[in-house]
Amino acid sequence: MTMMTPPPIEQQQEDEEMLVPRQELPAAAPAPADAAQPMEVVAQTEPANNTAESQPPEDPQTSRFTWTIENFTRINGKKHYSEPFVVGGRVLIFPKGNNVDHFSMYLDVADSANLPYGWNRYAQFSLAVVNQIHQKYTIRKDTQHQFNARESDWGFTSFMPLGDLYDPSRGYLVNDTVVVEAEVAVRRMVDYWTYDSKKETGFVGLKNQGATCYMNSLLQTLYHIPYFRKAVYHMPTTENDMPSGSIPLALQSLFYKLQYSDNSVATKELTKSFGWDTYDSFMQHDVQELNRVLCEKLEDKMKGTVVEGTIEQLFEGHHINYIECINVDYKSNRKESFYDLQLDVKGCRDVYASFDKYVEVERLEGDNKYHAEQYGLQDAKKGVLFLDFPPVLQLQLKRFEYDYMRDTMVKINDRYEFPLQLDLDRDDGKYLAPDADRSIRNLYTLHSGGVHGGHYYAFIRPTLSDQWYKFDDERVTKEDTKKALEEQYGGEEELPQINPGFNNTPFKFTKYSNAYMLVYIRESDKDKIMCNVDEKDIAEHLRIRLKKEQEEKEHKKKEKAEAHLYTIIKVARDEDLKEQIGKNIYFDLVDHEKVRSFRIQKQLPFTSFKEEVAKEYGIPVQFQRFWLWAKRQNHTYRPNRPLGPNEEAQSVGQLREVSNKAHNAELKLFLEVETGLDLKPIHPPEKSKEDILLFFKLYNPEKEELCFVGRLFVKSTGKPSEILTKLNEMAGFAPDEEIELYEEIKFEPNVMCEHIDKKLTFRSSQVVHFRSLEKPKEDDFCLELSKLHTYDDVVERVARQLGLDDPSKIRLTSHNCYSQQPKPQPIRYRGVEHLLDMLVHYNQTSDILYYEVLDIPLPELQCLKTLKVAFHHATKDEVELSNPDAELRLLEVFYHKIYKIFPPHEKIENINDQYWTLRAEEIPEEEKNLGPHDRLIHVYHFMKDPNQNQIQNFGDPFLLVIREGETAAEILERIQRKLRVTDEEFAKRRDVYGAWEQYLGLEHTDTTPKRSYTANQNRHTFEKPVKIYN
Repeated sequence: MTMMTPPPIEQQQEDEEMLVPRQELPAAAPAPADAAQPMEVVAQTEPANNTAESQPPEDPQTSRFTWTIENFTRINGKKHYSEPFVVGGRVLIFPKGNNVDHFSMYLDVADSANLPYGWNRYAQFSLAVVNQIHQKYTIRKDTQHQFNARESDWGFTSFMPLGDLYDPSRGYLVNDTVVVEAEVAVRRMVDYWTYDSKKETGFVGLKNQGATCYMNSLLQTLYHIPYFRKAVYHMPTTENDMPSGSIPLALQSLFYKLQYSDNSVATKELTKSFGWDTYDSFMQHDVQELNRVLCEKLEDKMKGTVVEGTIEQLFEGHHINYIECINVDYKSNRKESFYDLQLDVKGCRDVYASFDKYVEVERLEGDNKYHAEQYGLQDAKKGVLFLDFPPVLQLQLKRFEYDYMRDTMVKINDRYEFPLQLDLDRDDGKYLAPDADRSIRNLYTLHSGGVHGGHYYAFIRPTLSDQWYKFDDERVTKEDTKKALEEQYGGEEELPQINPGFNNTPFKFTKYSNAYMLVYIRESDKDKIMCNVDEKDIAEHLRIRLKKEQEEKEHKKKEKAEAHLYTIIKVARDEDLKEQIGKNIYFDLVDHEKVRSFRIQKQLPFTSFKEEVAKEYGIPVQFQRFWLWAKRQNHTYRPNRPLGPNEEAQSVGQLREVSNKAHNAELKLFLEVETGLDLKPIHPPEKSKEDILLFFKLYNPEKEELCFVGRLFVKSTGKPSEILTKLNEMAGFAPDEEIELYEEIKFEPNVMCEHIDKKLTFRSSQVVHFRSLEKPKEDDFCLELSKLHTYDDVVERVARQLGLDDPSKIRLTSHNCYSQQPKPQPIRYRGVEHLLDMLVHYNQTSDILYYEVLDIPLPELQCLKTLKVAFHHATKDEVELSNPDAELRLLEVFYHKIYKIFPPHEKIENINDQYWTLRAEEIPEEEKNLGPHDRLIHVYHFMKDPNQNQIQNFGDPFLLVIREGETAAEILERIQRKLRVTDEEFAKRRDVYGAWEQYLGLEHTDTTPKRSYTANQNRHTFEKPVKIYN
């Protein structure tokens, strides 16, 4: 049977005592205190926040340790450690409490700072304080945790009251000695990223597209019904079908991959065949609804094929709805079919109780009498009895009901038991109609299960053996029977009494992981349903198609695995420019994805690559010259410079690393080949520093066509007018044809081309106005620079003008032509190629640049981490320190609450300001030198919405010292003085909440107008039914 478990809609606090990592804050927050054989079932369940839930069964390494602490009351330190006793573990105690009035005890990893990077260890452990007078009163608590560098200790801040511990009559402190016991079971933590489901279990999982875990659990359940899988394989499909457009082919492909793949399988082809878009994949739906829709669609697709009727044969059962008059001889019967049964959970202790309720007789009498033909209104009995059950019985457990008070669906977490074997012939067939077929024994075995509104996963017995497997999206793990069955019953579980001798009330917590769907297989049909399915059942075209896909996937995987050994070199030639410009390319020169690629081993010399190019294109090595491409600020590429002899002597890998700023696996090159009059390759001309390589395109305004006509070397001191005759020849025009020249500047958001003055030199100059970033309205100086000056050329000239020895300390910022202000982001070090790139702003060109002189070189500054810190003063808007040497602290604030006070030794790399606000403030004198019983607590402001039972935090939280012996009235008076508010304003606060050792919450009256609760709910309430469109 397959069993699915629904998740909680509203998660409640599971434990009276929260297990927390030990934190040495000025005031640590105390944690709250702590017969016939039936049908097979598979269970899908939702996790109950259990760290070890997905662990495969294994024997953990268990260690027991007894620590006898003598002279206990004379321990001076705030904390005290035991000797290490298991895998580097030790017990950590706070004899006077970790800033609470309870004895605090934790399991700690010794020397955690020196362990290898990324270490982790999962442990189940119990800690106990032994009662040395009456052993039965020993206080013992257990928990589990995954220890790592960030959480190297875990345990109980409020283990037991200090008064009980230090009272000699209680038996915990005898002869100034306390005995502590620890039992630790260390287990290997399943690493999600390295875990191999196929290797560990023989099965593979399904990838989650976003919110498709409900579908994954259902598909795994259906796949592990072999008769169903065989029928899917036999649905007629052709080699011309596309999986994304054919549900049968997509399901065949999915099942084939589940059966033969070594890795988790994607479901996108299947959802595309449903006609779903991305939105549907991120919408959580109901498993039962999808099951019905999918089976109806498959039933329709199977009509007229060799597998017609399979869905009915597997899943269809029949029951009879009857109404029988009590006082007259009249009875009405109506036969109906079902593919699944919905069973009540509320008020039922198990499956049998649900079936009892299902067939329970309803009395129609009084105002609810039945109108019988010919007899009028009559007292009657109404009920349901089953005619036959299907070979595969699907039971949907009604774990959700509508709460009229809260206007929403709520989950029923009541305990509900289901047997491994289900006997529906019990009690002489009380669920069966008199004319039911009694020749078939309705004994079922549990096979599998699902969840609504949260995370779904399935427990399945693929061969109906004792071994269960948990299918949780991509991960498949072995599980024992207890976890697959008993732990999915739901309900409440009672923790052992903490101290039975003192009349403690046992604590119960709700189990949120519970079954939602059960799938049973009838014993008499087991051999038929659990049949063998092999490649003979799969169409030949499907095997060929999927094997080819697998081979391509393996080839790509091999290439990816060997990618670090190779470099991809993409070579563009004049022929590529002629082919692409005017067709695929208009503004740029070439699309590098459409040029010839060479996969070359990194250790080969570049000369070996040139020999391969010679074989490919028939161009001798001595006639080849390669140029490196440079990406410009306008996102186009241009050949920047030719490779020198020293670079060509390097290996391919070395050349890529030196030339490729992006550090990817590709090296982009332009192959320059010059030809003589006979069109045969010749040696490329010598290139001097003054030579510039220009590429020319011809635009025909009449035909609105663009084409590449060639390239030329020109001198930077030359003028366009000197090459007009050559350009006309390249374009096929008369020598004296009048032509206009334009330079491509940018293409986003609009194409921008600047007209070229034919009388100016190619390296035309530009007068740039430089302004100090501190005084952006004033010109400091002007420089005449070439538009083709590099970044280094520009900063060097600016540094010379300012008399600086180190140009790298100059940081430049471009000008916004619209706001007439500096752009918000400065130019990164060597972040642009030329001066012209610095001056362009959208479709305009500026002549203004801003500069600033840094204290450290810009490359060094860019490697530093920038943190945004807000300085805070309790009463003033501006930061004002009491003295230059005032002591500061750094806080982590989120949602108007203080979550952390950073210790002075905290590493900068561990501080993150992406999601939290970092606040710096001066430490007040009253918070220094705290007494042993003083408390530093966190105070925050909030408002409550009584309609929606929600809390809204606001304002600036702060820290407050609570002195020993202070009354609540005195504390509130100090809070008022600290906030500097009037009596009238302070009186508007409604109440104060909190635990004195941990926090205070100041409740304020919310005077903002409210939307009605119902309207507010309706605004956010929307549901979309499951639909398969194809």
